[in-house]
Amino acid sequence: MNYKKSHFEIHSRFRNGIFLLSIILFVTLIGYYFYPKSPSPKHNFAELTSFQGQVDSLKSVAKKQKKEYHLQPFNPNFISDYKGYILGISVKELDRLHRYRNDNKWINSIADFKKVTQVSDSVLAVISPLFKFPEWTKMSNTKVTKKYPKKKFPIKSYEQKKDLNTVSGEELEQSIGLPDFVAERIIKYRNSIEGFASDIQLEDVIGLYDNQKDKILSMFTVKTPKEIKKININTASVNELIDIPYFDFEMALDIKKIIEDNGSISNFNELGEIGGFSIKKIDRIKLYLTLN
Repeated sequence: MNYKKSHFEIHSRFRNGIFLLSIILFVTLIGYYFYPKSPSPKHNFAELTSFQGQVDSLKSVAKKQKKEYHLQPFNPNFISDYKGYILGISVKELDRLHRYRNDNKWINSIADFKKVTQVSDSVLAVISPLFKFPEWTKMSNTKVTKKYPKKKFPIKSYEQKKDLNTVSGEELEQSIGLPDFVAERIIKYRNSIEGFASDIQLEDVIGLYDNQKDKILSMFTVKTPKEIKKININTASVNELIDIPYFDFEMALDIKKIIEDNGSISNFNELGEIGGFSIKKIDRIKLYLTLN
């Protein structure tokens, strides 16, 4: 008898394999359903936003503390444009201060600063506690001062005068009645430039008044001037210019730039184009420089 063989008949080994595969798939689906899910990207983004806000807040506090830290006591004679902006000083007020300083004049008190810059009382009340003046200004501004006997100082001849390059500070105090700190400043400046080359260099001594200078020159003069080898300003190097007492590195660069732009300097008054340069110093600068 013939039997038709079914096309759907599966061997027992295959049936077992299919059954095992079904179990594996079922277990996999169950595990995927109950397995802990990771936080959604939306939740992570919210946490990151919150964390970034905290970081920005800390940066802001640190920046503020840093700015407050830089408000340290300072000498009001040296206020840059940026410093003036931070302190709330207007451009016009700052320009008045710079013009005053360019004439080789000094701010020695809060009243001087107010008079020169014309700042408002409200700004002055905020910044004046930060002013830090040199010790000698405190001594000169104090009401209790040492009294010196009044003397008349007749003008002596050149032969009668003593050498300003050899006089001691004590002799200046005793013979003319100079305050000790002024006499000390004269000697200190003389030593810094290795001796005076001319009487006019007394103009460079800080805090020396005209009447004090006249008293000194009535009894002293430069008899052994320092020998200076003059250099040509148009050919001098930056290092050579820096060696001159009246120039710093930035001013030496400015001088070289003027020479590059104009070809040469034909008159010392051209140095007045340099910001911060005082024309009153030209007579002393001529002791060290020539034009050709």
